[in-house]
Amino acid sequence: QVQLVESGGGLVQPGGSLRLSCAASGSIDIFRINVMGWYRQAPGKERESVAAITRGGVTNYADSVKGRFMISRDNARNTVYLQMNSVKPEDTAVYYCNAVVPGSMPYWGVGTLVTVSS
Repeated sequence: QVQLVESGGGLVQPGGSLRLSCAASGSIDIFRINVMGWYRQAPGKERESVAAITRGGVTNYADSVKGRFMISRDNARNTVYLQMNSVKPEDTAVYYCNAVVPGSMPYWGVGTLVTVSS
């Protein structure tokens, strides 16, 4: 089992920045985590992928956040980060951390709310 704990959400003004963190803990599975990523779900909308990063550092971003968000990972700390810059009101959502262990169902955090408003 892997537990994912997100932190760093909150209220931010349009154009501002915020950094989310997600720490993985638990069994030996945390050392088998391949891909870690961030998803988000806005009110009334489906959950969507925001960004993902492999253990080797290969990244992927949703078109809506390219050039504004940056995902990074500290394998030694089993932690993934999402640096959010130039945020927009449409970035408002609950952000969920995700971890993929080969051969297992993906793990999810409980989410952290990001609200972009003046």
